[in-house]
Amino acid sequence: MKYVCYYRVSTKSQGKSGLGLGDQKMIVERFLREGDVILEEHTEVESGRKSARPKMLEAIRSCQKFGAKLLIAKLDRLSRNVAFVMTLRDSGVDFVACDLPDANTLTVGIMVTFAQHEAERGSERTKAALAQKKAQGFKLGKPENLTKLAIDKGRTIRIENAKTHKANVQATELAILYRNMGMTFQAIADKLNQSHYLTRRQKLFDGKAVYRLLERKNE
Repeated sequence: MKYVCYYRVSTKSQGKSGLGLGDQKMIVERFLREGDVILEEHTEVESGRKSARPKMLEAIRSCQKFGAKLLIAKLDRLSRNVAFVMTLRDSGVDFVACDLPDANTLTVGIMVTFAQHEAERGSERTKAALAQKKAQGFKLGKPENLTKLAIDKGRTIRIENAKTHKANVQATELAILYRNMGMTFQAIADKLNQSHYLTRRQKLFDGKAVYRLLERKNE
C-alpha cells in the first residue's frame, strides 16, 4: 500500500521541539506492514480548530497525484472543523487513522459535527447560567466570592479534566456511533480497547463501563 503521512502538532513550540511528533511517527511505524511504502511526509503546526491547513492540503494533493492513501497516526490529528472534513471527503482521497482504522470520512464527519454541536450547546448553557446568576444579584468574577478550599478544589478538577477530557469525549462519541449501529455494550468495549482507549480510571473498558459512559452523556 502507498501512503502519504500527515502529522500535526498544535503549537509553534511543539513544532520546533518535535514534541508529540516522535510519538506519531512511532505509531505509524508500528502500523505499517511489509510492502507498505511512505511516499511523502507532511507536518502541520496548527490549531485543531482552524480550517486553514496548508500542509494537509499538500498531503491531499500528493495522494491524488500518486494514487496513495492519507495516513494519520491518531484520529484527533484531523481538524475538528466540519467544513475541513467535508473538503477531505470531496477530494476523493481515502485516509487511514492508525488508532481507528475502521473510521472513514462519513464516521469522522458525524463525530466532528456532533462535537461542534455539543461545544456550541455547552457555550450557550454557560452563558445562560451566568446571566441567571447575575440577575439574582451575584457578583461574577470576584476572587472574594471563592474560599481557598473552593479555589484548590477547582484547580484539582481542571488538572484532572486536562488529563482525561479529550480521550474521554472521543471515546464517548465513538461509543454513540457504535451503539447507533446496533452494537452491544461489550462489543463497543472491545472496539475501544482495540483502539487503546482507557476509562477515566485508566482501566480497560467492559460492557458496564460503556453503559456508564453513555449514561453520563445523557445526564
